[in-house]
Amino acid sequence: MTEKQYAPTKTEKKTQADGMNKKQKTNAPIVDKSIAEKKTDEKTSKAVEEVKKPETKQKVEKVKKSIVVVNGVSVPVSKKYSMAICRFIKNKRIDRAISELEEVLIFKRIVPMKGEIPHRKGKGMMSGRYPIAASKHFIKLLKSLKGNTINHELENPVIKEAIANQARRPVGKFGAWKRKRTHIKIVAVEKKILNQESKQKAKEKKE
Repeated sequence: MTEKQYAPTKTEKKTQADGMNKKQKTNAPIVDKSIAEKKTDEKTSKAVEEVKKPETKQKVEKVKKSIVVVNGVSVPVSKKYSMAICRFIKNKRIDRAISELEEVLIFKRIVPMKGEIPHRKGKGMMSGRYPIAASKHFIKLLKSLKGNTINHELENPVIKEAIANQARRPVGKFGAWKRKRTHIKIVAVEKKILNQESKQKAKEKKE
């Protein structure tokens, strides 16, 4: 028996499938190679342009400040001691004020104070104390003020203002006593500006 006689259905199916495949191939759309090449060239050119484009960053101009301020809110320090230290550091350079307060911590320098306070040794020294806790807090504030002056590029900064005000005093355990709190504000200015202001004030007084 021949192959067709043995399994006629299989051979017929094969011939039908081959005919369908040929029809599908003939019916497939013809694509021009030139169009495909153009599309690929356009894609590559766009990708190259995106890579070549430089990143344009907007330059932010720094606003130079002539005055720098640091604030200490509700500092756990006595108002009396903080006022004395404010008078002590006023019209001084920041580095000098920090070094002198560090000497207070070692009991080498006294902070002059007013009121009924014992006298201390030293030229022109009437009365004073060693406010260690207060001077530690002031050193921290002065260091942050120094950082602000460096950031804003101030030349020869000098402490123009040092103010201490009474803050809200929280109540201690069982309301037995009130704790000490003080607001501290320190302002630093360039030495040139401070000299100009002092000259203007002197002229106004003469007039």
